[in-house]
Amino acid sequence: MHYLKVERGLSANTVASYRNDLQTFALYLAEQNLSYQSVTKDDVLAYLQKEMDTGKTNATIIHRITSLRKFYQYLVQDQIVTQNPMLLIDTPKKQQHLPEVLTTKEVETLLNTPNTGQALGMRDRAILEVMYATGLRVSEIVNLKLNDLHLSLGIIQTIGKGQKERIIPIGDVAIHWLEQYLQLSRPKLLKNKRSPYLFLNFHGNQLTRQGIWKNLKKQVQQAGITKEVSPHTLRHSFATHILENGADLRIVQELLGHADISTTQIYTHLSKRRLAEIYNQAHPRA
Repeated sequence: MHYLKVERGLSANTVASYRNDLQTFALYLAEQNLSYQSVTKDDVLAYLQKEMDTGKTNATIIHRITSLRKFYQYLVQDQIVTQNPMLLIDTPKKQQHLPEVLTTKEVETLLNTPNTGQALGMRDRAILEVMYATGLRVSEIVNLKLNDLHLSLGIIQTIGKGQKERIIPIGDVAIHWLEQYLQLSRPKLLKNKRSPYLFLNFHGNQLTRQGIWKNLKKQVQQAGITKEVSPHTLRHSFATHILENGADLRIVQELLGHADISTTQIYTHLSKRRLAEIYNQAHPRA
């Protein structure tokens, strides 16, 4: 894991997901009385088949293969093993899955849900506004620090995947709610403590990813939204809505922090789907 963090520069969340994959593989090897040094291609295929038989998704299987590939590359590189069983293992094609996206009306309803008369409600409104205004990942939101804000310039800086820094513009509405949170709510949550982090929990400590998930679940329920909504849904909605309003795909790639534009292209499919929905509603012979 030190190799992944230091030499590969991967984020803590990515390292944790690799650790989980390798622990699952290690349990399988123990069940089969195998060691990772003696593993063959057939052993890996048997392991992957077992994972599929237990209902693991296509995306999970792809992630398992990626983790094992990196693991054995490391073992060969450090001469811990001489044979790499992953060399002849093909990665299955990723299933095209269009993420759930909120309509602009649903976003508006969700943003208006928190009770801004309370410190936590003001914080939650600011979080939702920033997520929708910037498309930040939930891990980027919880790691935002006060010195990452440049509100007079209308920008936020963040460290994304692969420790890559990016600068993101933020709109006036989100800036307004951030300023309200900073003036009226954050001092109450801080409770005479000191913290470099922007978003705090009730005890004045850094808010966690799990905290945002839990709060969002309640807010979605209160808003009467029946779709499956996660923090990533706001990121998807951000990207889809700005594309629908004429943004260039390369700009969206830059804003989202995607290394490869093929990752961003899924949002063009979402925009086309929305276009088809509007056509079907509007055309008399559709």
